[in-house]
Order: sequence, then C-alpha cells, then structure tokens
Amino acid sequence: MSLTDTYGRVHRDLRVSVTDRCNLRCTYCMPPDFADWMPGDHLLSIDELMTVIEVAVGEGIVSIRLTGGEPLVRPDIVEIVRRINALPVPPRVTLTTNALKLAELAQPLADAGLERVNISLDTLDPERFKRLTFRDRFDDVIAGVEAALAAGLHPVKVNTVLMRGVNDDEAVPMLRHSIENGWHLRFIEQMPLDAQGSWDRSEMVMAAEIHDLLETEFTLTPVPGRGSAPAEEFLVDDGPATVGIIASVSKPFCSACDRLRLTADGQLRNCLFARDETDIRATLRDPSLTDEQRRERIAGLLASSTLAKLPGHGINDPSFIQPDRPMSAIGG
Repeated sequence: MSLTDTYGRVHRDLRVSVTDRCNLRCTYCMPPDFADWMPGDHLLSIDELMTVIEVAVGEGIVSIRLTGGEPLVRPDIVEIVRRINALPVPPRVTLTTNALKLAELAQPLADAGLERVNISLDTLDPERFKRLTFRDRFDDVIAGVEAALAAGLHPVKVNTVLMRGVNDDEAVPMLRHSIENGWHLRFIEQMPLDAQGSWDRSEMVMAAEIHDLLETEFTLTPVPGRGSAPAEEFLVDDGPATVGIIASVSKPFCSACDRLRLTADGQLRNCLFARDETDIRATLRDPSLTDEQRRERIAGLLASSTLAKLPGHGINDPSFIQPDRPMSAIGG
C-alpha cells in the first residue's frame, strides 16, 4: 500500500503530535501568558495513538516523528517510543524537542528505540535565551544536547530560527559552535505559525541571507541528492561538517513533500499550512465500530486526506491565510 496524492507524491512520513503543551514560551510561537490549551479529554491516549500509527505503517508510512508542543512533557513518551518499535515492521522513530527534559530522558528514549532527535535552540547566549523563551533554562538545553550525544542519538540536529534584530548576529557563532561540538546545525526560516498572528515577512531572515552570512566565514558547497528532505545541505569548508538551511517560505519544497501530520487531538493534516483537517478522533471513539471496521475507516481517512493535498502551501500567494492553529497545536 502507499499514500499517493494526485501529484504523484508518495507519503512515507507521519508527524505525530503527542501534546500541545510546552514548557517554554518562545516569542515567535506563543505569548508568554498563553493558556489556550486543548481540553485534556480531546488528547489522544497512547492506545489511540498506536491505532493510528499501526494503520499508517500498514499504508506505507516508514518514518514517525514525535512532536508537540513539547513531546517530553508527556509522561508516557518513552512508552510511546517503545510501543512503536514493538510493531511487526517498526518505522524509524525520531523526535523534535526543546531538550529541557532530555538530560534525564535521552538514554531511556534511546533504549526504547528512538533513532535521533531534533533540538530547537535559537541562541548561545543564556540571557538572550531567557528573553526569547521567558524561561531561564539555557543550561538545561545544553545538558540535554550533551545527553543526546552521549546516548547515541546521532545525528543530533539543532534547529535555529534567525530573527532580524534579535539573534541574526549569531549565524556564524552558532555554526562554529556546532562544528566544534558535534551538532548538525540547521537554520529554519521563520514561518507564519505563531499563536498571536504577528508574523511579519519583513522581520524574517531568508535563506539567501543566511547563506550569505555564513559565507562571510565559511565556504559552503551544496550537497547533491536532497530528495524529500526539507533542508538544503551544504558542506562547510569542504566537509565533513555540513549545515542545513530550510527555506520553507522563500524556496518552498512542496513538490517533494512526503509528510502527513496528526495533531494531539486526533486531526489529520496533509500540510503544515492546511486550512482543513480530517477528524480521526471521532472514528477512534465511535463505539459502534469493531476494531477491524475502525482500522479500515482510518485507512480510508488517511487515503482521502492524502488525495486532497494541494500542490503547495501557498505562503507566497496574495490570498494566503495563516492557519487557525499555531505550531504548538499542529505539531512540527
């Protein structure tokens, strides 16, 4: 089986948000007093998550990325990883995190079968980190990165969003520090997915500018064979170190997208910027269905959502409308 849309894109990657809660308040994501969380009874249980994942794997999904919110605040996150890896044909399992709880969880997650982590970190300055996140937790993030490296969750990818006048002076220091410490750095253009709806294109540091900033100190050589990966990779000073740049806004890679997304409250999205969702939670909780009927219906919902996928996200179209949900509720 395969989940193929009308443009010939075969979908092999499912991003699964396990919670919309987060223990940081990054300024480009949500206000410091944000409290518009999903109702607790809307969140999928571990059994419900596993039902969807099992069906998705049967339909051709080979990679699961666990996201949030912050997935490590979910108490059963290690068990989720363990159960995914116990499937007859387990998919690759990765996780995106802010690393606040990673120092204590990196080894248990690795032991449960987690392959690697993506860690969000936008500055190397502890005071700036506190201003950006409204939390004095920089040292915890660094401890989490080190724990991930020690646990063998390689490559440890560190994702950085540069913002004009905020941290755009850290492009070169961040890359230098990453190379020295064995991080795989990726810069991501800021996307219109903040809870407060304050995204401004003029404040965004675009991929071409990031490239130029890095080339003031390093020589970047494109790595061929990008495939469906969101990041364009470059060898740094002829390698072996690389750096990635994700140009979601200025150079969309929609034509190669192979990703679907499941929100923590059981809604399927065929694009990060989709305006429509497919309700899977209702099927999961329909008492009139047998297990077999439930799985068949979920498979059908996965197929129909994939077929309805548009050719691109349309950020650069004048008619573009920011999704109603912020990134914390969609899952990265």
